[in-house]
Amino acid sequence: MRRVLVLLAAVVLLAGGATAYATWAASSRQVAPAAAGFDAAEPGRVLVRSGGRVASVPLADPGAPPRVSSRACDRFYTANGTTLCLATRPGPLPKTEALVLDRSLKETRRVNLAGVPSRARVSASGRMASWTVFVTGDSYSTGGFSTWTGILDTRTGYLITNMEDIPLYLDGRRYHSADVNYWGVTFAADDNRFYATVGTKGRTYLVEGDFGAWRARVLRENAECPSLSPDGTRLVFKKRVSPGPWRLHLLDLATMRESPLGERASIDDQAAWLDDRTVMYAKDGDVWAADVTGGPPHRLVPGATSPAAIH
Repeated sequence: MRRVLVLLAAVVLLAGGATAYATWAASSRQVAPAAAGFDAAEPGRVLVRSGGRVASVPLADPGAPPRVSSRACDRFYTANGTTLCLATRPGPLPKTEALVLDRSLKETRRVNLAGVPSRARVSASGRMASWTVFVTGDSYSTGGFSTWTGILDTRTGYLITNMEDIPLYLDGRRYHSADVNYWGVTFAADDNRFYATVGTKGRTYLVEGDFGAWRARVLRENAECPSLSPDGTRLVFKKRVSPGPWRLHLLDLATMRESPLGERASIDDQAAWLDDRTVMYAKDGDVWAADVTGGPPHRLVPGATSPAAIH
């Protein structure tokens, strides 16, 4: 019943907005002709969304003109030859297609979803994929939104379309609430452990999940859209601050000590790691980068979003 009510609310809150979004997304895809033989797993590249399409630039010269594919996405991520592409489809109800693509960006799996794209992530091995869509509301900065977050094991085909029913433990006790929402999954190297945000009763929490055991536990409050470092020891996340609403922070998982990044602007994105000490994120229509040990940020890829580094 709760899911039915959420979808009915989406008709009222998002139908008009989704039409406008789809129109904008379509117009943004008018870019240069697609490059032949696009390879999403080519080493030494940063893949981005440029002009509405998947594109890539050299790691050594990220400001160079992008090599553009024919694949249009509204949000995407890629790792080890697996690309997750979230594409909005127009209609009376907001709809999203979660497309799993191979290294040539050919479709291997499709999942039809309600709502509009928000987050996409693939594990380092390329096996696990996760997405978040807004089914009501259209921003994490306002109240009243609802999200659906799914996880797909691309090796076995096992799919969880909405993880809101995962057993959740807060302070060692099983937690129940009708308003629980998850978003922003990031995977560990073992393709089993993951981190995500859970929102409930006006608060947000960082949770650690076990995919095989299908359970999650709260680690701390006030941490959203985590991104796990390549070595698995640190997370970058956005924290609510004043005047805010957010500032990117680094969390050491061994000590649970946090420190703010040099980026002082409010960033509403799930950062991606460029290397062991640098993260990338969308800001003002460009991809920016910041050293997690400090220092000012710098523009990395102009006119782009959704970065993912291929080493």
